Amino acid sequence: MGSSENAPTTKVSTGDAGYVLEDVPHLIDYIHDLPIYPNPLQTNPAYSVVKQYFVHEDDTVAQKIVAHKNSPRGTHFRRAGPRQKVYFESDEVHACIVTCGGLCPGLNTVIREIVCGLNYMYGVTKILGIDGGYRGFYSRNTIALTPKVVNDIHKRGGTILGTSRGGHDTSKIVDSIQDRGINQVYIIGGDGTQKGASVIFEEVRRRGLKVAVAGIPKTIDNDIPVIDKSFGFDTAVEEAQRAINAAHVESESIENGVGLVKLMGRYSGFIAMYATLASRDVDCCLIPESPFYLEGKGGLFEYMERRLKENGHMVIVLAEGAGQELLSESLLSMGQDASGNKLLQDVGLWMSHRIKDHFAKQDKIAINLKYIDPTYMIRAIPSNASDNVYCTLLAQSAVHGAMAGYTGFTIGLVNGRHTYIPFNRITERQNKVVITDRMWARLLSSTNQPSFLAPKDVAVARKEEGPATGLLEGNNSIGNNHKPVDGNAK
Repeated sequence: MGSSENAPTTKVSTGDAGYVLEDVPHLIDYIHDLPIYPNPLQTNPAYSVVKQYFVHEDDTVAQKIVAHKNSPRGTHFRRAGPRQKVYFESDEVHACIVTCGGLCPGLNTVIREIVCGLNYMYGVTKILGIDGGYRGFYSRNTIALTPKVVNDIHKRGGTILGTSRGGHDTSKIVDSIQDRGINQVYIIGGDGTQKGASVIFEEVRRRGLKVAVAGIPKTIDNDIPVIDKSFGFDTAVEEAQRAINAAHVESESIENGVGLVKLMGRYSGFIAMYATLASRDVDCCLIPESPFYLEGKGGLFEYMERRLKENGHMVIVLAEGAGQELLSESLLSMGQDASGNKLLQDVGLWMSHRIKDHFAKQDKIAINLKYIDPTYMIRAIPSNASDNVYCTLLAQSAVHGAMAGYTGFTIGLVNGRHTYIPFNRITERQNKVVITDRMWARLLSSTNQPSFLAPKDVAVARKEEGPATGLLEGNNSIGNNHKPVDGNAK
């Protein structure tokens, strides 16, 4: 098979009216004489009633759908779905699945639907589960996966394959892939895992291997950019409400009761924000993106005193990454975990002590504080109905992409459509709550809490976050960042 190590891995093409396609790599970019086969879905009884079997090759999805009359069309991604031609025969495929990083609702559903999608739609029978994350490629046993093995796993939390942080040794991983004869790799994990997947793809490409590398983004915090949301997020918000409801019952049932709930959100406060909006029982929501202070005029303690005098109780929701700058430097120097994430102190426990100490010194209001941390309970539950459907579509779209020869991509929902996104776009930054956006304003009006921001802080936030419309955010503008290459190859 012919190969070319100089073929571009970043594929950008442009069109009329400011149209930009950020395409994903394809096997024929570096292996030029691959045979093509008809898609077996053409004879699949399940698809016999489908009016249009296959996605058109020119179908793309816009990253931004809000536009002005004279706006450029902006950045697009390739639409996901089955193609008329595939680059793997069914009995040729030897697939593997690996889960990495922390737990998240829906992991088992994604595993199940990759296995069932490969088997039921494409007739693939050789599917391996890699045990224990990336290091499982070279230091653990594998698990043979069949539809029968995975039949009921979506009803359980966690991952049947096991997971771990770190352990990424590119050379050993690709050696294992090559030695086992694996030619489709499905990698489920967060931004760190997807960075690892990108490096695996680059090494596979360098060696000229016919191996499709597909990523399924997983983060319970919803902090992966570009995509609408990550799987497991809806379930996390729904379960977080149970903790908030418990805190509300506790605080309402006793004089000057305070319920403090710590939710997940290392760098992004989406779970805390959405759970607060959904609950309507929260008096104050604190997230990493919005700085706050405790003492003095306009601080959290002053607001708490006022709220307790008015209502006799209150509920505070705190994301785990919020207020880290308030902790002493000695508490912050904890290093990193195996995935490279900064280890954080338990800000919830710290906050509960500070609140108790403040009101004890004031000797005005005797509070009764209950601290609830449901973090690991939320991570470990199975996904709800909404996330189960979402996981199914993500898994099937990943399978369609790999069978069609696409590689080096992450599957994600963009404006309600499933798309193939280049690895670099979902690892270049983290998705964060925009505190100058209307959604955060909706929360402030729901809780009636102060923003805790001084006018100068608001000005800085607006400057950092750019125009409210976001029409030309990131690479949506046409400029030096978009140097067209041959984007006609699949």
